[in-house]
Amino acid sequence: MGISGGRIEAIGNLEGAAAVQVIEARGLAVAPGFIDMHTHSDWPLLANPEAHSKVRQGVTTEIIGHCGASAAPLTPADWDEIRTRFARYQMDQQWSTLQEYMEILEARGIAVNVGVLVGHGNVRRCVMGYELRRPTAEELARMKELVREAMEAGAFGLSSGLIYPPSAYADTAELIELSRVVAEYGGIYFTHMRNESEGLLESVRETLEIGRGAGVGVQISHHKAVGKNAWGLVQQSLELIEQARSEGIDVTCDQYPYVATSTTLTSVIPKWAHEGGREKLLQRLQDPETRRKLCAEMTAQRQRVSGWEDIVVSRVASEQNQSCVGRSIAEIAAERGVDPCDAVFDLLVEEKLDVGQVHFCLSEDDVKTVMAHPTVMIGSDGSALAAEGPLASGKPHPRSYGTFARVLGKYVREEKTLRLEEAVRKMTSLPASKLGLFDRGILRPGMMADITIFDPATVADRATFTEPHQYAAGIHHVFVNGVQVVAEGEHTGARPGRILRRG
Repeated sequence: MGISGGRIEAIGNLEGAAAVQVIEARGLAVAPGFIDMHTHSDWPLLANPEAHSKVRQGVTTEIIGHCGASAAPLTPADWDEIRTRFARYQMDQQWSTLQEYMEILEARGIAVNVGVLVGHGNVRRCVMGYELRRPTAEELARMKELVREAMEAGAFGLSSGLIYPPSAYADTAELIELSRVVAEYGGIYFTHMRNESEGLLESVRETLEIGRGAGVGVQISHHKAVGKNAWGLVQQSLELIEQARSEGIDVTCDQYPYVATSTTLTSVIPKWAHEGGREKLLQRLQDPETRRKLCAEMTAQRQRVSGWEDIVVSRVASEQNQSCVGRSIAEIAAERGVDPCDAVFDLLVEEKLDVGQVHFCLSEDDVKTVMAHPTVMIGSDGSALAAEGPLASGKPHPRSYGTFARVLGKYVREEKTLRLEEAVRKMTSLPASKLGLFDRGILRPGMMADITIFDPATVADRATFTEPHQYAAGIHHVFVNGVQVVAEGEHTGARPGRILRRG
C-alpha cells in the first residue's frame, strides 16, 4: 500500500516504487483506522489533543457530543460552572456556538479526526433552563433555531440523554420536532434512551417513533439491558430494530464491550429533584424531608436494578474524598456509619455534585448477543485520556483505553464471538457508512489514509477497573490523514486530525 498527500495512492505490488518511509507489516493486520462512534472527548481533547488513550488503541476518528451533552451551544451563565468543573481541561478560550468550538479545537491541533453532535440537553438548557415542563411554541421554535445553527456548522446530528435533566424533561413530540430539523440536513438522531432497564423495550419503541415521525436516521447509544430483571431483553429489542429496518427506518446501535456502565453519581437522583439546576438540587440534597422522599425512590430503584455494592465511585473533585475512589457506595456508607442513600447525598454535597461512578449491572451473555448483531457498531462511550498529566486521575471506566483492543483480543481471538473481519467492519466501514464518511472506513486508492496496523495474535486491552490508566497492547502503527501518529506502539506527538463536517 502506498500513501501520498494524505490519501491512499495505491494498493498491490509496489515493488520498486520509491518511498520516503517503508513500514514492514508482515504478519500484522492492516485495517482502516477505527471510528469510535460514541465518545465524550469534547472537553478532554482540549487538555489532551494528542488523544493518547484513543490513538493507542487504533482510533483515528471520534464522534463527540453524545447523551445530550455537547460542548455547545452555551450561555454566559454556563461558563461559571464550566470553569469550576472542568478546570483541569485547560480552557483558556470561551465560546458559545458549535462553530466556535470546532474552530478552537481545529486551531489547537488534534491527533484524531472529530465529528461533532449537538446535545439536546444544551439546546433545552439554553432556552428553558432546568424547567420540568413542555416548551411553549416560541421556546420550541428557538430550540429548532439552535439545532439548525449546529447543523449548518456541520454537526452530524442531534443527541439526547433521556436520563439526564434537562434532556430527560422532553417528551416524544419535542424530540420529533427537533429531529425534523436534523432530517432536513441528512443528519442522525443519536439517543441515550429513556430507560435501559426494565423499560428497555418501551424506550426502543419511543426511539423508533422518533425516527419514523421525523423521517430521520437513528442511532441507539450503548445498547444494553441494565439490571438482572432486564437481562435477556436485548434479544427482543434487537428484534424490534430488525422489524423497523424492514419498514425502512435507518436504525443502528453502538456498544462498548464491558459488563459495567459509567456516568455521574447524580444520575441515581430522581429527575424531579434536578429541576431548577445544580443549586436547587444541592439545596434539596440537604433538606431532611426531601432526602427521605428521594431515598424511598432510590432504594426501590436499587432493588429493581442492583445493590449499592455494585456502584463504585470513580472520581471526586476534592482531595478530602480521594479515599472514596475505587470503593462502592455500600463500603463508603458502612465506613461512615450511615444509610447508603445518605452516603450518596453527603458525597454529592461535599463534592458539589462532581462525582463519577462505575456501575456493575450488565450481563456478559447480553454483551455478546448485542455485539454479534450486524447492526451494531463499536463505541467506547469513553474519553481521550492519558496515563500522565491532568487526565490521569481517578479510576475511570477502562473503556477509554481498551474498548477496541478488547473486542479484537477477547471477543475475536479468545472467545470467537466475532470473526476478525466482522469486528473490523463494526469499527470502520459500518460507522463510516452511517455517518456518510465516504472517503474513510475502507482501504482503497483515493480514500483518506486513516490506517491502523495491529497484531491479531497479541492485541489486547490492559486497562482494568482497578488500574484503568494503561494503554492497549498490540497496536503497532496508526496513521491519521496519512501522518503517522503511532509508531511501534508509541505516540509520535503528531496532530494531523481534522474536524469533520457533515456534507
